[in-house]
Amino acid sequence: MTNIHIRFRHLQCFLAIAQHRTVGAAASALAITQPALSKTLGELEDDLDARLFERTRKGMLLTRAGEIFLEHAAASVASLRSGIESIKNSGVGVTVGILPTVAERLMPRATMMFKQRLPEIPVRIVALEHAPLLNMLRLGELDFVVGRLANPESMIGLTFEQLYVEPLVIAVYSNHALTNMKRFRVPLILDYPCVVPHHNTIIGQEVERFLQSHGIAKLRNYVEATTSVAFARRYVAEANAVWFVARGIVETDLSQKVMSALPVNTEAMTGPVGITSRTGRPVQRQALELIAAIRETVAAMNHRAI
Repeated sequence: MTNIHIRFRHLQCFLAIAQHRTVGAAASALAITQPALSKTLGELEDDLDARLFERTRKGMLLTRAGEIFLEHAAASVASLRSGIESIKNSGVGVTVGILPTVAERLMPRATMMFKQRLPEIPVRIVALEHAPLLNMLRLGELDFVVGRLANPESMIGLTFEQLYVEPLVIAVYSNHALTNMKRFRVPLILDYPCVVPHHNTIIGQEVERFLQSHGIAKLRNYVEATTSVAFARRYVAEANAVWFVARGIVETDLSQKVMSALPVNTEAMTGPVGITSRTGRPVQRQALELIAAIRETVAAMNHRAI
């Protein structure tokens, strides 16, 4: 152990390769040459006496040793960056990743509450898909992420606090023919285009099980769109489509009767919504204040729903 001389550049190079999967892309991201990157990786593997990557047609894939090292390397870099930011005091403010299900109501209301209490503290909102948000969280670029629970394999090194459970609805615009059916049955959606969550997400798999329970083995005409809300909203309007969507995303549309939820029990399609943070890493003070505002907002929303 005393002969190991791992430097920050070793961790940077390792994490860049793990993220980008190719030496070329990782070198470009770090603004160094490929030979320099390969040399640095070689030094790290020599120090650890272990191969961290396998070269395959799909790119550089982590070995078992690499997977183990990834969790600790990401945590170390995040901790170091957090310390540097604290010393420089340039990290004042909160940077939070959000997913579409909380972008419509929860986060605007919680952010308003936070800014009423701490108007001088900036809040930076980052809206991306689950995978890049969780990568940014591991690297310390985000304080926390708010949204649906990710797949188990994506939660290594992270912890999840559930705030509430949210159902999906099957939504259409209010002038859709399905809203005029005397007796709606789920198989009727096969006559229309559908927008569904990506099949490799937890909620996407729940949609598949729901459809199968209604005798639909596979949709004939569908588009997968989980985080592309603007696209999905426009496509549903233009294509007269049926949208399997988290209720929180279309809550305003439903309350204003711009959209309608088709009359079918969708309790089988629910997912936990909450706060994802790094395991074993304390959340900075301003971020804790925003988390408190989020919890209070959820409690107020639940109270109004009773």
